[in-house]
Amino acid sequence: MDLHLKNHHVLITGGSKGIGLACAKVFLEEGAKVSLVSRDLATLEAAKQQLATQNPGAAAHIAIYAADLKASDSAVAALDAAEKAFGPVDVLVNSAGAAKRVAAADLKPENWRDAMDSKFFTYINMLDPCIKRMGARKKGVVVNVVGNGGKSPSVLHISGGSANAALMLASAGLAAAYAPHGVRVNAVNPAATATDRLMEGMKVAAKHENISVEQAIQKATARVPMGRLASPEEVADTVVYLSSSRASYVTGTIITMDGAAHPLVV
Repeated sequence: MDLHLKNHHVLITGGSKGIGLACAKVFLEEGAKVSLVSRDLATLEAAKQQLATQNPGAAAHIAIYAADLKASDSAVAALDAAEKAFGPVDVLVNSAGAAKRVAAADLKPENWRDAMDSKFFTYINMLDPCIKRMGARKKGVVVNVVGNGGKSPSVLHISGGSANAALMLASAGLAAAYAPHGVRVNAVNPAATATDRLMEGMKVAAKHENISVEQAIQKATARVPMGRLASPEEVADTVVYLSSSRASYVTGTIITMDGAAHPLVV
């Protein structure tokens, strides 16, 4: 199936690792130009090399930008540089940032603020200028990779889950606001996905329950009726579909990807 993404400019925040990197690989396979934004330049350079090795013909279609997305001016600078190199952004995929997991009894006001800075504002600081430019051009797609913690509370992820819930609301609200301007906005909510970020969460869960990390992973897997965790590539395939013209009437949607761990009728 042709997703009609050839030569589209896709900007991916958090594109150097995990789900963001998996998204970059698929977009490049579809012929898109990809700008990766992340905090660490060395990690970005490694990601670019990996992508170029996997798809040598796409090397000229990869650009990298180191930016602290907690700072709005840094986000705008990265966006400006990306658009100068590859032209206006057609698709924004937000996959940067993650809030630290903190047990409910240990939460302090600074943890709540850090969660919003680390997850909510890292998305909003890029989303706000980008969607306004898309709206002015009457064209664009935004996909926010959020996280199922915003729908299914965890005692270790209340502050981070709150940031996720705020992003879900922002995604739905902006979809309605920008639909008349030719811009689609959707969100994907992965549950436990096999990434380095998952391992950090499993370490906190293991400590909280006084079990090994391996046991924590086994417990997380046992909660999924499919009997396994998601792969970054599976999430990426959904993101890329939502970014394409094949999903041209899909907007304001929050797609849960949890292997039926929390089946709902909505």
